[in-house]
Parts: sequence; structure tokens; C-alpha cells
Amino acid sequence: MIFIKNVNILHILVFSAVISSCNQKNNAQVSPQEQAKNTTREILKPGKELDPNYVASKVASITHFYKKTWPNNSMNGSILVAKDGQVIFERYSGVTDTKSKDSITSTTPLHLASVSKVITATAILKLVDQKKLTLDQKVTTLLANFPYPDVTVKTLLNHRSGMRNYAYFTGEKGIWDRHKILSNQDILDIMATKKIDLEFKTDTRFSYCNTNFAMLALIIEKVTALSYEDAMKKLIFTPLDMKDTYVFDYERDKGTAVPSYRNNSKVALDYLDAIYGDKNIYSTARDLLKFDQGRNSALFFNPELLKQAYIGYSNEHVGQNNYGLGMRMINWPTGQNFYFHNGWWHGNTSSFITLPIEGVTIIALSNKFTRSTYKVRELSVLFGDYPFKIDDDGKQE
Repeated sequence: MIFIKNVNILHILVFSAVISSCNQKNNAQVSPQEQAKNTTREILKPGKELDPNYVASKVASITHFYKKTWPNNSMNGSILVAKDGQVIFERYSGVTDTKSKDSITSTTPLHLASVSKVITATAILKLVDQKKLTLDQKVTTLLANFPYPDVTVKTLLNHRSGMRNYAYFTGEKGIWDRHKILSNQDILDIMATKKIDLEFKTDTRFSYCNTNFAMLALIIEKVTALSYEDAMKKLIFTPLDMKDTYVFDYERDKGTAVPSYRNNSKVALDYLDAIYGDKNIYSTARDLLKFDQGRNSALFFNPELLKQAYIGYSNEHVGQNNYGLGMRMINWPTGQNFYFHNGWWHGNTSSFITLPIEGVTIIALSNKFTRSTYKVRELSVLFGDYPFKIDDDGKQE
């Protein structure tokens, strides 16, 4: 009996060794590309299936809101509402171009305008997470000839740098020939050589300024040794399977990108349309949902680092409106917080809303100018205790 027991133990040990060896071989055979795909699938995996009655009640309320806000499908864009990664409402209406009459669909990339800032900020935070730079790092250590010694990566992200808006100082006499297309590097060179003073001392107050994110785009290029476009693909778009998202290249895309409109008239591009980082990402509502899932996944992003993006940094005056790291917010005295970013460039308007506690994402994009895009914040009351107003017929208790 002792011999039999010893044999059995020996068999078990040999069998375990074989299984372990096979597992190691299988793991070794998984390529980095396949591992990345597996991670992407895990990040984008939806949560527990929603109760059909819950979904039906929300759809009824959102449909009412949609019909009232954009009668007869007049939005000319896209709207999407999702809970735990599951789309519960989406609509696509209007055309990409009044001449071609091509319909806007779920795969039609529209200009995100300043919602691009949220994505740029996320790329910066990813680089911080990878220890390739720090939030408190001086920009002078990253960009040659940057003329403001106290500006840090963080004060660019939270709009406390004190820099002036490039759209204003490049329009001043003798600063820039507006017949020439302006680049991000041109902005830096102008600030370095034309004595463009700060608007206020760095980190003494908040002032929303596109120049901050144009500089962040240059920092991304410096740290990654890639173009902004390629860096965004590597850091954000590819890992999150954002297949219909791209960075606008003026020379390559000016004739093919979806144009924008005001009062049915196409808005012409101008000398500011090559600047990226603060704008110029084209995407879809579905891709932005993937982006939001990624931001909130510990597999993609350090949760402790992400918390810093949701801290308000413009506290020199008591108020509800605040700004984090590439994210607008409203902080109510009740302790409730609302996180969002809106955008407006030419005739494009956009709204990106993330409700982390409720696991809700709300997105609206339009290429025909309308402030109604921003009204989608009212839908937040359907999911949490937010003090916005939606008419009684559209509110689900």
C-alpha cells in the first residue's frame, strides 16, 4: 500500500509538472499583439445585463427629450446614452454634407472641438502613469525655448498657466500673417520670440485657454518621439479599439473631413484649423463610449491618477463651476459632482458627460451649429441626484 501511494503521488507530481509546462508554453505563444487585444476586450466588456424594464423606462424618457429638443430629427448629428458600457439609446440624423446628402451614421467621425481636450489630457496622464513625465514638471524641461519658467504640465492641464489664447495674439498686427496656416510649433516660436507676456502670474487663477492644450500636444510629441497623431493612436485609439477616430491633418483631410454648418452655410476653414491638442480630433459617439470605458478601467488607467483629473483646481473664488485636469465639473454644496466637457469650433458643437458613480455616459455631437447639443446634461437627472431640470413628461422617477 505504501508503494501504491508513493506511485500515485509520483504520478500526480509528474502530471502537475506537465500541465504547468503546457500553460507556460501557451502563455509564451501568446503574442504581445494578442495580449493587447485580450486586454482591450476585457476593458470594453459591458457590465451586468440591464433589466429590460429599467431600459424601457429610460428609453421612453430620453426619446421624449430627443423629440422635444430636436423636432423631426433636426439634430444633424449623433446622441448616445449608455449605462455600464451598454447603449440604451442612440440616434443619428442629418447629413455630412449638404451637397452629397450622405447620412450621418454610427461610424461617421465628427469634429469633437474642445472635447478633444479630454482625450489629450488622458494621453498626458497615461505618460505620467508610465513615468515618462510628471505633473509638476516644468514645461521648460520639455519644450526648447518655452518662455514661461513657472508653467508646469499641471498648470497647462488645469488652465492656470496664465498664457494668452493663440487665437487672440496671432491676430494682432505684426505677430502673424493670417494668410499662412498656423502650426503648434509656430505658436511656441511666436511666444518665444515676440514677447507675448503672460495674462497673469502662473497658478494664481483659472483662465480657459486653448494655448495650454496646443502645448500639451507638443509635449506628447516630445516625450513619445512620435507625431501627435501617431502618439494618440498608440496611447488611446488603438488600445480602446476606437476605429472611427482620427486626428485631423490639414493638408491631408481638408477636402474629405465632414464639414460644419451655420444656418445651412458651410463654414470655411481658416488659418487656425491645423492646430491640434485643443481640438481637431474627429470621432463618433460609440468610440467616445469606448474612450470613457477605458478611462474608468483599472486595466487601462491608474485609478488613483484618474482621481486627480476629477479634482477642481480653480478654487480661488467660491463657486460651483470648476476645472480639473482636462475636465470641466460642477461641484454642488451637497457634495454631488458633475463631470463633463463641451466643445464648439466653427459650426461643430459637442458634449461629453461621464457619471462615474452611476456608470453612465452621455454624448452628443453635431456638425450644424446648435446650442441644443449642450442640453443633454439634463438627461443626468434620469440616473442620479443632479439638480438639472427636465420637464415632468420626460422625467422618469
